[in-house]
Amino acid sequence: VAPTGTVDATVTYQDSCHLAHGQRIREAPRQVMRAIPGLELVEMSHNHKNSLCCGGGGGGMWLDGFQWEKAHVRLSEWRVSEALEAGAEILAVACPYESPRFEDAAKTVQGAGQLKVRDIAELLVEAMGN
Repeated sequence: VAPTGTVDATVTYQDSCHLAHGQRIREAPRQVMRAIPGLELVEMSHNHKNSLCCGGGGGGMWLDGFQWEKAHVRLSEWRVSEALEAGAEILAVACPYESPRFEDAAKTVQGAGQLKVRDIAELLVEAMGN
């Protein structure tokens, strides 16, 4: 069943480490979002196989500390900044670690106050329910 409702928003997608890197599932989540009427999908500069970790899962806590030491930015803040640069209103995720990480990062990254973090399943449910 194809979605018939609309999600009028510009959306970017965070390739999760497990799906994009571990399972090499990169295009399927994008296909789901492209099927949603009104949704405009834009890409962050690091995407697909070159995507960056959110800093929350697996060894993320060590990566996050290393990133902070070297660049004085957390991985989640870096990704939120990339979402803003892509012109996104919504940062779509598919991993349970990502939502809280990006929601917190949006509070600290200048200009990210209006950026919403949504699971792609939420976007699909919204489009099915309209």
